[in-house]
Amino acid sequence: MSLARIVVVCFLLCIGFATTVRAQSSAPMSAAAAPSVDAALADPAPAGAAPVDSSSTGSDGGIFHDWFSMVAKTQSEQPHWMTPVATVTPRLEQEYRYDTFWQTNNAGITAENYGGSKGLEIIPWKNVEVIFIEPPYLVHNATGVLDGMGDFQILAKYRIIARNEESGNFILTAFFQVSFPTGQYKNGSTNHIITPTIAYGKGYRKVDVQGTFGVTLPTGNTSTIGRSYLWNDAFQYHAMKRLWPELEVNFTHFQEGPNNGKTQVFLTPGVIFGRFPIYKRLAIAVGGGFQIAATQFHTNNHNGIFTARFPF
Repeated sequence: MSLARIVVVCFLLCIGFATTVRAQSSAPMSAAAAPSVDAALADPAPAGAAPVDSSSTGSDGGIFHDWFSMVAKTQSEQPHWMTPVATVTPRLEQEYRYDTFWQTNNAGITAENYGGSKGLEIIPWKNVEVIFIEPPYLVHNATGVLDGMGDFQILAKYRIIARNEESGNFILTAFFQVSFPTGQYKNGSTNHIITPTIAYGKGYRKVDVQGTFGVTLPTGNTSTIGRSYLWNDAFQYHAMKRLWPELEVNFTHFQEGPNNGKTQVFLTPGVIFGRFPIYKRLAIAVGGGFQIAATQFHTNNHNGIFTARFPF
């Protein structure tokens, strides 16, 4: 059995096991003990959490009031950590995010990535998030290589189990991502790529770790595109109310394709500032990081990252 199949099998087993654990550990609440939606909106979130303002959902009810009430309650049940600079958080977020990358290859040429394969993140239902990943605009700064838009992607999260800071401070989430070959001038893939991922997180006082493990599986032309095994961990410290320094370890192992059998690891120190309230539920968080190659093989090095998020 190939390594890719083993990863997919482990991924499905983890979902099944964790779902069983969740069902067994979730005792039904009595009507008297169950918090109302208004109470969930009124309860103050832990320090650093996005502000929740019940007035922002409208006092006369309706679809938006119900939706934002559901979002507030869903997020209150999980840890209130900050989303890392590079690692995708296992938490469910509702925000618009825009990143910019500067990646320097081994020839010393710095390519620019505007958008960073981020976009609109929505919580449509309890325990579910959908991310509509906008095609990034790629600037190569190299002769003979055309700049253009990259691939459009969709990432779905299902939160298997979560406990907030008062109830255990951990989370386990499954991801399923699909990349569509929409890129211009060879700035994307030739085929669809699916990426199943398991994401996890655990906090202790002011420290937390958030991580993901997944594999990219092209639907065709695998010998040319190759598979990638992605393992990322972010170690955060909640230093002040709105200051989150971190160190990430970003691991990639390549199978088939041009880098078959090779592994690269980046160390990424970074910091996030936020969340700063803007208006009612709307807030902003900004930050950045700097990727440093820790392995002899690397496709690029000394990469800068800027990130801006607008949770709502």
